[in-house]
Amino acid sequence: MTGNDQQAVIDFLGAAGTHGGQKVARVDTHAAAVFLAPDRVLKIKRAVKFPFLDFSTLEKRKAACEAELEVNRPFAPAIYKRVVPITRGRDGTLAIGGDGAPVEWAVEMARFDETQTLDHLAAAGRIDAALADALGRAVAAAHARVPVVRDFGFVEALTEIVRQNDLELRDAPDLFDTDAVAALTGKTQTALARLTPLLAHRERDGFVRRCHGDLHLGNIVLIDGRPTLFDAIEFDERIATSDVFYDLAFLLMDLIERGLVDQANIVLNRYLLAAAHDDNLDALAALPLFMSVRAAIRAKVTAARRKHASSPEEAAQSARDYFTLASRLIEPPPPCVVAVGGLSGTGKSVLARALAPHLPPLPGAVVLRSDIERKRLFNAGETEKLPPAGYTQDVTVKVYATLAAKAARVIAAGHSALVDAVFAKAEERDAIAGAAHNIPFHGLFLTADLKTRVVRVGARVADASDADADVARRQEHYQLGPLHWRDVDASGTPDETLQRARHLLKL
Repeated sequence: MTGNDQQAVIDFLGAAGTHGGQKVARVDTHAAAVFLAPDRVLKIKRAVKFPFLDFSTLEKRKAACEAELEVNRPFAPAIYKRVVPITRGRDGTLAIGGDGAPVEWAVEMARFDETQTLDHLAAAGRIDAALADALGRAVAAAHARVPVVRDFGFVEALTEIVRQNDLELRDAPDLFDTDAVAALTGKTQTALARLTPLLAHRERDGFVRRCHGDLHLGNIVLIDGRPTLFDAIEFDERIATSDVFYDLAFLLMDLIERGLVDQANIVLNRYLLAAAHDDNLDALAALPLFMSVRAAIRAKVTAARRKHASSPEEAAQSARDYFTLASRLIEPPPPCVVAVGGLSGTGKSVLARALAPHLPPLPGAVVLRSDIERKRLFNAGETEKLPPAGYTQDVTVKVYATLAAKAARVIAAGHSALVDAVFAKAEERDAIAGAAHNIPFHGLFLTADLKTRVVRVGARVADASDADADVARRQEHYQLGPLHWRDVDASGTPDETLQRARHLLKL
């Protein structure tokens, strides 16, 4: 069946009579036609052949539909239902799942509210901190489910992607300056060569998996209030197979490009916590490269589609913006270590979360919180209250040692670390400053009166801290010793505290 022969099937699936008289919306892409009825969605593959996919025969389109179902059901079981034939009866009439011979195949999906995809929510300013946190959890959970791919050769695959980016960006000299393309490619290749041992090590350790492959906001939808990934790459295993951080990088880059750096920082930090692999701290070194490559891909793809865009000039500007972002991301600024100390209720964790997106490189600092590290030592849930044994001096020493070790690991990867703990003892403060080595270090110590602190700890809900009013009162008697960190008045609103901290840090 050729593209022209498919027209009868397309007309049939687009007719209201096929769906009980209900109106059908249609979405076309270069490789598929999607029919949206009120109660279900049917998606057929176009009879096309490109260098990167081949849907030219009925058998190949059936196989592609089956692959799409197999790949996407683990991500979105509530959406992907089955592969169904479009049949032609003896009388020549077409039917969905009829008794006649199959003339086409379709993926049947449940209809969802298209206004709830995250690209729409982002445009409406509706991706808040809670949704960003849930998004980080959803991606980590998805990566935990997908299969590990051994001996794939991810470095070689990424090398080829970089080569293709260079060739295709050069094909649009009216959009991308040739010298700028050469500079981006050179810096990308240098970064990839430097990171090759790390990436090869991660592949041996099982971090290369059969991922989503196309993880931007338009391919994530809220269903029953939960972010659900859909429309994963099914037509090319080499495109979809990658280091999990490369998969995550697409989402982070998409958020950054939309100006949602705060949300990108939340996604990254929640992903790191939910994935619970400390080796991911080392992988932060690859994040600028991964995000830059993803942005370059979007630049070339957007450029290629501009001729068919409703506004070619807007598409051209979007392509330029992606290229500019790719060039910016490949040269990350140097990191720093910021430690936020203070007694319970001064607002350390609130400040840490708000301050993190402002620290380089994009999408901001990794937040290391003593309360969470303490819970992890006991394999306890983040909001699970620990018994007194969790707060002995020996345990506290281990917690602060863990914070220092992780901060050193983060900055060794070229990323900033923001460490959130009481830091009541001089030796704790000295240890975290020492972890910075030759990297700029900034210590902030938050202060607030006892009444304010008691009110704040009493108002906490579902928080990692176990501190209560009694703890806050006992801390009034702490002997802090010599305190050389910068004092920050935290008695006002969180925004006032943030502005004071940013002023001190010159951010």
